[in-house]
Amino acid sequence: MLAPRMCCLDLDTFFVSVERLLDPSLRGVPVVVGGRRGGRGVVTSASYEVRAFGVRSGMSIREASERAPAHAVFVPGHGDAHSEYSARTRTIVERFSPVVIAASIDEHYLDFRGCERLYRRAGDADEDATIARVVRDMTQAIDRELGLPASAGIATSKPMAKVASGLAKPQGVLLVRAGTEAETLAPLPVRKLPGIGPVSESRLRALGIETLGQLVTAPEAALRRIFGGYTAGIRRAARGEGSDDVGRERPAFREYDPDGAVAGTISNEHTFVEASAGTAGEVLSGLCERVGSRARRRGVLAGHVTLKLRYSDFDTLTRGRTIAPTSVDTELHRVALELYREARIRDLPIRLLGVVLAKLRLDAVQLPLFDAGERRSEAVDRVRDRFGYHAVHLATTLGSRGRRRWHDG
Repeated sequence: MLAPRMCCLDLDTFFVSVERLLDPSLRGVPVVVGGRRGGRGVVTSASYEVRAFGVRSGMSIREASERAPAHAVFVPGHGDAHSEYSARTRTIVERFSPVVIAASIDEHYLDFRGCERLYRRAGDADEDATIARVVRDMTQAIDRELGLPASAGIATSKPMAKVASGLAKPQGVLLVRAGTEAETLAPLPVRKLPGIGPVSESRLRALGIETLGQLVTAPEAALRRIFGGYTAGIRRAARGEGSDDVGRERPAFREYDPDGAVAGTISNEHTFVEASAGTAGEVLSGLCERVGSRARRRGVLAGHVTLKLRYSDFDTLTRGRTIAPTSVDTELHRVALELYREARIRDLPIRLLGVVLAKLRLDAVQLPLFDAGERRSEAVDRVRDRFGYHAVHLATTLGSRGRRRWHDG
């Protein structure tokens, strides 16, 4: 059997890097992507210069504005350009690996299993050295051809490769040799492990558990009070064990929606990296805009809306409702917000929100002269087709100061 060769490729501060390519004056200065200073919304990405002040992705723009220095630059971001650069990165990556799966717009998983003989050179010390060299060549090609910095982790499992890519930042490549996973992870802070957020970190620290090595040997009962049914998986990941399956595609912006297809569902999710739910209404509005736009492009109406809510302790709830078939953003947002209020029964931060459209049917109804928002939604789609997806949004997505923020520049 071929040895697993999982690689996690992460584009460093991707959204900031793209904005700097579009506007070179942003290079070397603190940059926050996601909205205008003082407005509402969520930080999409923060440059390393502004992270020193405590600004992080997933934080509210208002909090980031308070923490960032006066000379920091806040920009809404150019979604279409982000998608374009992500696609161009994918084209480069596919030259190096036979298996490439998008985990998000700025992260890909690759499988180099069995590629050692293909890439071997006389100067390579061993097969590990061969793969590490190829991955370095790949990140250098991305930088050289696109101007985007990238880091990569290589390991025997997907979770370990993810951790390794984080340890390799910025612009590094780290290979964790088979058999050294637990040794590599043991001294790391618990937050280095995907799936452990600030709330879990705080609860672990209260038990005297600060490193992954301590987590591995902690009593089962203590961990179950924090992670519940996820305890076994968290403990395995902390030992460096996990799946060597690259998983499924998870494109972040340009989803594939075949025209007129009524099978399946249309869904989008948002993960709160810092487990903050202070902007839940705005996030839900943005999600409804996204799924509504996708439904209209497909030419379908949705007869059912489902809300997905995950708390910081990984407890996940879903609430659904059958509705009069529609693809209007404002109507979808009204229903999603009602479902959110029904589901928000625990006083815990939120880790994830998602909106799913189902019971799809073809939109074959002639629009009346005065409709419930269909014509407005179609007009918005035409503006986005010409000027990009982020050219116009619902006020509820931008927040109470949204109109002024967009006129600011």
